[in-house]
Amino acid sequence: MHFLFAWRYFKAKKSTNVINIIAWISIVAIIIGTTALILVLSVFNGFEGLVKSLYSSFYTDLRISPASGKIITITPEQLQKLKGLSGIKNYSLVVEEKALVKNGDYQSVIYLKGVDENYRYVSGVADNLVNGEYDLGSEEVPKLILGAGVEGALGIQADRNIFTLKIHLPRKTDTEQFDELNGISNDTIRSSAAFRIQQDFDNKYGITNIGFVKKSLRLGENDYTAVEIALKDPATTNEIKKALKPIFGDAYLVQNKYEQNRSLYAVMNMERWVIYGVLCLILVVAAFNMIGALTMLVLEKQKDISVLHALGGNKKFIQRIFLCEGMLLALLGGGIGMLLALLIAWLQMQFHLIPLAGGSFLIDYFPVKLRLMDFLLVGATVFVIALIASWLPSKKAAAQEFSLRSE
Repeated sequence: MHFLFAWRYFKAKKSTNVINIIAWISIVAIIIGTTALILVLSVFNGFEGLVKSLYSSFYTDLRISPASGKIITITPEQLQKLKGLSGIKNYSLVVEEKALVKNGDYQSVIYLKGVDENYRYVSGVADNLVNGEYDLGSEEVPKLILGAGVEGALGIQADRNIFTLKIHLPRKTDTEQFDELNGISNDTIRSSAAFRIQQDFDNKYGITNIGFVKKSLRLGENDYTAVEIALKDPATTNEIKKALKPIFGDAYLVQNKYEQNRSLYAVMNMERWVIYGVLCLILVVAAFNMIGALTMLVLEKQKDISVLHALGGNKKFIQRIFLCEGMLLALLGGGIGMLLALLIAWLQMQFHLIPLAGGSFLIDYFPVKLRLMDFLLVGATVFVIALIASWLPSKKAAAQEFSLRSE
């Protein structure tokens, strides 16, 4: 009943044309705001998915590391139990330490990651080589796979460099006093390939043979810095994580992909809400237009309000009519905006109409990913803003009952 009155008021001709103009301006503003919110959130979803996929190429499903310090001791018995878990696809033992790599006058401080032969099956590094072949060498003749940024910093092309690189690592010592001769390893290594995944990894990582790194650092046979694990089904992450706890105990930290990149996910989540808050200002502007249109409509319909009162309409009935009028404007604007956003997003996904500027990106178009939750969030936002904007004019319309009665 209330929406019927609201619909009739919306369609009816007004004595002053400016009421229609302001009403349509508010609808257009809601359309623009709704479309912009959904599209920007969808593009953000696309970039978020792209970044997460890139990070997933380097970080594994699960990672076991020391709860404190750098080194953990992994016994053969623990590895046997780890291998026996049904959800484990593969695992790799890792020793990671900062190192200084030199090529003549060029040098770069990197995170040197010593890995075993299983590493290519738990990580995406082998699938993201830009030159050379995946070759880690041996303990005696190690080879180094460099991030593309490190490769550039050293001034080489990894697969064609005929000269050996000098590499220095800090050794484990029993004394607190620094010994330059025994505290720093001095070795040579050849580069075999370069990978490009994401700038954070490309600019600081080098991958090599775990035996060489353990020898250089003088670590024990069962000493490592981490165990990186790939799962058969990532959906079982929490179950496998719980199963690992009894095997390794409290001295070991078991982390999933989210926990390994907690700061990244926190920043991305904060950016999403900042973008949402800024774009909501468009809907706030639309709300001011709606207030103006509804206020003028209340003045226009004074006689109708008196007639409704005479027919038995109470204060709440009249107020609901004008609240429904505001909801109708929001429904039209929000509905059209969502459909328009859906169309534009589909066109972008199918035809990549809007390109990304510059040529340094992995893709040359804006990625888009639609999520139902974004539509629900934007719909709820439009509803709440429209309800708040309609409240004041509807209260004024309800109060009009008493002023007309006193006259």
